[in-house]
Amino acid sequence: MADDGVFSPADEGLSPNSGIEITMEEGSENSEELLDDEGEEEFDIETNDLGDEDSQMLQEKSNDLENAIQQVLGIQRVDLENDGEQVLGIHGVDLENGNEHVLEFESNGHEGNTERMLEIPSNDKDSCSDQMLGVPGGDKENATDADTAVMGSQTDDTRGKSYLPPVEGMEFESYDDAYNYYNCYAKELGFGIRVKSSWTKRNSKEKRGAVLCCNCEGFKTIKEASTRRKETRTGCLAMIRLRLVETNRWRLDEVKLEHNHLFDHQRAQNSRSHKKMEAGAKRKLESAVDVEVQTIKLYRTPAADAVSYGSSSERELSNHVEMVKRLKLRNGDVVALYDYFRRAQLADPNFFYVMDLNDEGYVRNVFWIDSRSRAAYGYFGDVVIVDSICLSNKHDIPLLSFSGLNHHGQPMLLGCGLLVDETFETYLWLMRAWLTCMIGRPPQTIITDQCKALQAAISEVFPRAHHRLCLPLVMQSIQENLGEVAESEIFQTVLNRTVYNSMKVEEFEMAWEEMIQHFAIRDHDWLQSLYDDRERWVPVYLKDTFVAGIFSSKPSEFMAPFFHGYIHDQMTLNEFFSMYELLQQKKIQKEALDDLESREFRPVLRTRCNYELQLSELYTKEIFLKFQEEVLLMSSCFSVTQIHANGPIITYMIKEGDAEGDAKNFEVMYDKVGVEVRCVCSCFNFRGYLCRHALSVLNYNGVEEIPIHYILTRWRKDVKRLYTPDLGSNHIDINNPVQWYDHLYRRAMQVVAEGMASQDHHMVAWQAFKESLNKVRLVAEKPV
Repeated sequence: MADDGVFSPADEGLSPNSGIEITMEEGSENSEELLDDEGEEEFDIETNDLGDEDSQMLQEKSNDLENAIQQVLGIQRVDLENDGEQVLGIHGVDLENGNEHVLEFESNGHEGNTERMLEIPSNDKDSCSDQMLGVPGGDKENATDADTAVMGSQTDDTRGKSYLPPVEGMEFESYDDAYNYYNCYAKELGFGIRVKSSWTKRNSKEKRGAVLCCNCEGFKTIKEASTRRKETRTGCLAMIRLRLVETNRWRLDEVKLEHNHLFDHQRAQNSRSHKKMEAGAKRKLESAVDVEVQTIKLYRTPAADAVSYGSSSERELSNHVEMVKRLKLRNGDVVALYDYFRRAQLADPNFFYVMDLNDEGYVRNVFWIDSRSRAAYGYFGDVVIVDSICLSNKHDIPLLSFSGLNHHGQPMLLGCGLLVDETFETYLWLMRAWLTCMIGRPPQTIITDQCKALQAAISEVFPRAHHRLCLPLVMQSIQENLGEVAESEIFQTVLNRTVYNSMKVEEFEMAWEEMIQHFAIRDHDWLQSLYDDRERWVPVYLKDTFVAGIFSSKPSEFMAPFFHGYIHDQMTLNEFFSMYELLQQKKIQKEALDDLESREFRPVLRTRCNYELQLSELYTKEIFLKFQEEVLLMSSCFSVTQIHANGPIITYMIKEGDAEGDAKNFEVMYDKVGVEVRCVCSCFNFRGYLCRHALSVLNYNGVEEIPIHYILTRWRKDVKRLYTPDLGSNHIDINNPVQWYDHLYRRAMQVVAEGMASQDHHMVAWQAFKESLNKVRLVAEKPV
């Protein structure tokens, strides 16, 4: 291959990406590792054609660690009754050298992520070296998919399989972890490794992938074959290929385990990769007397879980992890789930549900949605809130719900799920299932809590959606994480003023800086990470995002989730589905009553402003009453002054007096050509209707009616909403019987929805159905 030749990395298992550039170099002297980050613009694939004999010719100083390592001597198992720990210990003690080696697999009752960890404590006292392989696991109720294995370097003389053989699907915290793991695995078996190739993104220092191979890979070049050095390369194909995936972990994409040569532990010790590892360990010993701990994190994946760890106790641990990767169902829960789905499908042919099963056929995750919710998404799916409070609070029902806001400002259910855990993989499955039943139409804005796994899944499935954090939950988390500081009423006042009252980004950032300095919380790591994510939750950053009243821009505003107040932490599935059906009926009835009330609503007009009269005839009662408050407050805007003009676009300054007699200034931009108006308070994007400042500017410019593009269909009372899902029935395949059914069902449900308007409508619809049925039967009776 020509030097410095550029080629596509597609054959390396990467997704096609014009931003990836790879170059090849022959005989690189530094092929043991990825390129140094400093000054790195392109990533070179480096091919090492130098054999291990090169390093053997160099004079090396003996490594103190090699003499300190002893072979593991015994195996012992301990069962702890109190906290459910399982410990598989391999203890070996050399009394003369003071060396002790411990191999442990522990299962602790830790909540959250479960880690399998190998720690290497190093202490230079008397040239001793201690090694520990520990595997703490989560308790069986809370083990998650993010289980991790942590490994460390193996002793020279150890022949036991302390390292899992690499398999496709293994994931590591970093490239170094992946490299060190494969290096340790190689050292244990008796071969060396080198970096065959590696790459980064073009014009970036970000590492993207690498291929690690056995140092017997390939053959000498013609030039090297003419030397007197002994041939050590055999064309061995053993290798692993790893790449950086969307979760910022390093995943093994390809693994070849078979070697075409015998293992040689003595020669392997002299390989560059192992000497570098030992030199690094020695530097740690020299730099500190205290114990140093090195860990390699291997995240559990289905591929890694499928590997047998060798001993029966290890297999039991693996089986235990698989057991907890099921949906937690108690006695009677399966029957309750089945009964509800059966009833729902009988009553609603467009009811949709899907289950996620593990390899043994056990349920991990469930998602369902009825036809009414699927249809409602077409009207109110622009802004969706994802409520995972039951998961984060560890309720017995691991419920997650999707909901939106209907035309009366009331929450409307858009789907539900029962989840096994809160991992990226679980959320990814759920989001894809939800998007599938919505015919692939993503929402404009999604509002969630601060769960990082959920945020990552949403970014993966809905890359173009605006993802925002629920402000009330963020404010609550500040209370919980700041302790005594948050209990101060002064702090509460300052925090609310900083978050809710800032009109511009500069105002917020300056006020935040003053707050953290005054209350001495600048060094609070959690608060700093929250501030780094401020563009997702601080209102001043969200003025270009439409949230339709779901996102709170004032302390008093809060849209309660759909199931708020109806679920307790020990509720059974049977109780939940009974409540669920009653609540759904209650919400449907309330919407019908609200529709009737809005149609008959004749509000008392409180001003002579034409805007008030205009929207009283269009908006539902609940939304109009909110808008009416803005019209009333137009009287407090006592000054409209032009401060800038750029062609047809004019900027005005509105002065508004408050209850204390103080005046506030609000900038409003007005486009005379497009009749577009935008206020710095961004009321339209936050609530879905124009604010008093924008109305004042329209009135100042003689605009008698609110422009039609500021009258949202989602709030109108004169729109007939048919809660039957739009399945694309306008473009049906006449040869597909399934699409016949969908098309006829949707049209029939339109008649049903229209027929519910009044008794007269009902009689006309009923008559139409009878006539249609008679006509269809006449066609069926005709001879073929």
